[in-house]
Amino acid sequence: MEEQRELNHLQITVLAEDSVEYESPLLGQHGISFLVKTIGDAQKNILVDVGQNPDALLYNMKKLNIFTEELDSIVLTHCHYDHTQGLSKVLRAIGKKGVPVIAHPSIFRLHFIKYPYLRHVGMMEGDSREDIEKAGGRLFLTEDPLDLVAGLITTGEVPRKTDFENPGIALSTIDNGKLKEDQVLDDISLVACVKNKGIVIITGCSHAGIVNITQYAVELTGITKIEGIIGGFHLIEASKERIDRTVDALSHFDVNWIAAGHCTGFHAQVALYNKFGERFIPLRTGMNFNI
Repeated sequence: MEEQRELNHLQITVLAEDSVEYESPLLGQHGISFLVKTIGDAQKNILVDVGQNPDALLYNMKKLNIFTEELDSIVLTHCHYDHTQGLSKVLRAIGKKGVPVIAHPSIFRLHFIKYPYLRHVGMMEGDSREDIEKAGGRLFLTEDPLDLVAGLITTGEVPRKTDFENPGIALSTIDNGKLKEDQVLDDISLVACVKNKGIVIITGCSHAGIVNITQYAVELTGITKIEGIIGGFHLIEASKERIDRTVDALSHFDVNWIAAGHCTGFHAQVALYNKFGERFIPLRTGMNFNI
């Protein structure tokens, strides 16, 4: 991202999350979805993930006076059903042809857990490549970083460099008839560069590791000042050692605030609050961030 490619303003609205704000009329769900609005060289409305319940997502959008027809593109951070289920229904609600859907090339693979029983947890029935294209989506599948607008880029596939981060859950796939461990290489994030603020990192579940993601975002942009990190960190079943090492590593970045929820887990949220104080915010449906 070139230095002059900056957004004047960034707005992030939490459309779906596991919890809701106090006395909120909105619906929570196990999943995540953000509306990212950019103001700069281009003004765009980008939907990041769709949760797993399109009816709840569309209900929340209506309550928040967000119109589906104004959505310009959709980014899928990874294949998991709680981020992608109902995508075709959302595209039909948008009602336009050729809506860019940005994701990693492996997003449609067989992807499953074996415990407590065998269950596919990736892209679900009704959201196949053909279903998405029929509903009006145009797939942009790349493992490389991709500029969405001037000042907003996807990370593409994130290098795994830390020795303490992993996908956070035992996942498998089948490749040429062979059962293989699945490292969720399709896990991507977004990085926004905002004038006079620094970068904002938007994650889905951080299966690549939130420290790996943060370090890569800095490398991609050349900007060390981080205004905020928002999303799920998938530390819900992590050991105390991993949580402590993650929080300590994040504290060595120049971060203004962190808003984490969904798969982050209570113990990790407590550790983040203990380290960052009021600079840490538990994520909730209906929150709005203006940067």
